[in-house]
Amino acid sequence: MTDAQLAAHLAQVAGRILLQVRDSGMFEGKALGKAGDQTANQFLVHALRQQRPDDGLLSEESKDTAERLGKSRVWIVDPVDGTREYGEARSDWAVHVGLAIDGLATIGAVALPGLDDGIVLRTDQTSPLPPAAATPRLVVSRTRPAAEAVAVAEALGGELVAMGSAGAKAMAVVRGEAEIYLHSGGQYEWDSCAPVAVARAHGLHCSRIDGSPMVYNQPDTWMPDLLICRPEWAEKVLDLVAKI
Repeated sequence: MTDAQLAAHLAQVAGRILLQVRDSGMFEGKALGKAGDQTANQFLVHALRQQRPDDGLLSEESKDTAERLGKSRVWIVDPVDGTREYGEARSDWAVHVGLAIDGLATIGAVALPGLDDGIVLRTDQTSPLPPAAATPRLVVSRTRPAAEAVAVAEALGGELVAMGSAGAKAMAVVRGEAEIYLHSGGQYEWDSCAPVAVARAHGLHCSRIDGSPMVYNQPDTWMPDLLICRPEWAEKVLDLVAKI
């Protein structure tokens, strides 16, 4: 398999595993999230170690090591992005399998197993962006929408759309369900690597909220903010954030 084919296959299979864990009826509440995270992570880690033994690996659910820092190619995965939504049987959770090459989110896949069609969006299969809405829609956290996103929406006369996981939000922009994803509440590399790779492949603008590039495989995996949006909105949003 190519790297992109591998990422898509792993994201899809991990999504199926997660649905089976949830549908087993063996777990409830936080125990379901833990079981799903750990089971999907075991599959992803073992598969990547088998298929790409020379590459580095960073996963939310595995202990990080310094070994990856010396690698040019590093797989960055999130077995369940949106554990709460997964446990609540909502549709807005995702599986992230991304590959950073020399710090750039280059290849990846984001599975949305909670949707009826269980779609996997990937870097090697792209299509033109759907038509944009006349009034911009900004996807924000269900529980803590970023202050900057709220202010930008007000300045643009835009609409806030509450949604779960980071992957679901980013893919909403790819799928034409929103125009802007602006987040300033902090994330980790696994929250955005695969979504950024997929979004960039589909022609979206991806950066930090000050316009600087997203850089991965860093010693500190914390990433304070990001902007994923349709290219026609990038300059306007970045200008507004700078003023805010």
